[in-house]
Amino acid sequence: MDDLTPYVAAAIAAADAAADVIRPFFRAAIPADIKADQSPVTVADRNAELAMRAVLNRLCPECGILGEEYGLERPEARLRWVLDPIDGTRAFITGRPTFGSLVALLDGDSPLVGIIDQPVTRERWIGRADAPTVFAGGLGGAIGTRPCADLAHAELSCTSPEMLGSDMARWQLLAARVRRNYWGGDCYAYGLLALGQIDVIVECDLKPWDWAALLPVVRGAGGMLTDWQGNPPRVEGDGRVIAVGDPALLADVVAVLGP
Repeated sequence: MDDLTPYVAAAIAAADAAADVIRPFFRAAIPADIKADQSPVTVADRNAELAMRAVLNRLCPECGILGEEYGLERPEARLRWVLDPIDGTRAFITGRPTFGSLVALLDGDSPLVGIIDQPVTRERWIGRADAPTVFAGGLGGAIGTRPCADLAHAELSCTSPEMLGSDMARWQLLAARVRRNYWGGDCYAYGLLALGQIDVIVECDLKPWDWAALLPVVRGAGGMLTDWQGNPPRVEGDGRVIAVGDPALLADVVAVLGP
């Protein structure tokens, strides 16, 4: 695609709309419903996605939209927005600012644009396929993954042990090889990886709306995001994802996780 700038502007407008919806609900003790997959959802999730859809339908009526809460519009469209209004609803409902809104534009399996937006701390990562990642926020940090070619020196992160399921034993083999490992973070951890604070993230059960926005952010900061075989993730893939800040780590992570 020749110029992604109009799509980046549309993604920013969608993230702004979601943030305006979400902020008043943060730490407001709102109830959470349980979806069929046993994950929680709130009025903030639903209203934020509706706000994002309204913006994108107005600015990019030719594009499809896939969102976690309201499914797929215009499945025939080549370009598709992929939305997660609150990635990390468990963090959100417990008052932790480690959630975020995710906006991605996909061409098939390839993310062209990705935004991680933290509406409470007002931090935002903007990734695009044709330029380096841009970060803005008042808590400090600068874009750029850190050199770390040795697992023994790496900081490892994963959102939750529950997501690993039967892959827990494989993940523990990796955890035994790194300097430290941490639980929690959702999409915010990938933003931290793009700032050079985390070296490796290994997770399972990610849907396209969970990973699509992360890939341009990580790649534009100097890192890589792949499946557990080291290949580009696919919309119809198994949901297993590796992110590394230093690409030199990828082969070792893949080897430890095994086939």
